[in-house]
Amino acid sequence: MTTPQHELLDARQGTHRIDAANLPVVSEDDASPEVKALYGRFRALFGRPVVPGILQCFATHPPLLEHMMGLAETMLFSEGALGREHKELLATFVSSGNKCSYCADSHGFFLRQNGGSEETLQAALACNLHSSTLTPCTRSWLGFVARVSDHSHTITPEDIVALRDDGWSDVQIAETIHLTALFATFNRVVNAFGLPSQSLLATLEPKSLETKA
Repeated sequence: MTTPQHELLDARQGTHRIDAANLPVVSEDDASPEVKALYGRFRALFGRPVVPGILQCFATHPPLLEHMMGLAETMLFSEGALGREHKELLATFVSSGNKCSYCADSHGFFLRQNGGSEETLQAALACNLHSSTLTPCTRSWLGFVARVSDHSHTITPEDIVALRDDGWSDVQIAETIHLTALFATFNRVVNAFGLPSQSLLATLEPKSLETKA
């Protein structure tokens, strides 16, 4: 039986305080009553006893933490116009491109937990658009993701038409833009705080690295 995602995450992080290299995060011990209440809401929503480090970064501004928790619930960790596997592929790809080891590791972990193969994970971590594991439609989609992340000012109507021709709907394209921009933000926050990687990919058992049917 596969170990639930939250159990692997929490077993890895444990209950120790998180030491960000550059700027302190808000641990539960040091949190205000408002932040403690939001941390409690997170645990109730996601069934996880340990509040992840990225949320502890956002907790320096409680209204921002509350909004980010809403995004996590309704957009990041949910099925939408894009499914979870595509969302985690996007998150891993963008985070790797932005050299965010914390997010690349955690979302690479979620990619594997949500159906992504080891080959797909390695392509995302290397930002390798030429990997044979990617379908032509996925390859063009990730190419668009890279453009949004690094050169959004160069996107033209022709780029949208090309995605439509590959079968992507307008709502999927819009969600792709939103998620790419959000993860670029997350990566910069995490990197600037100096949040260390949780090394979640190292927790995967060898058998879980087999391509899922």
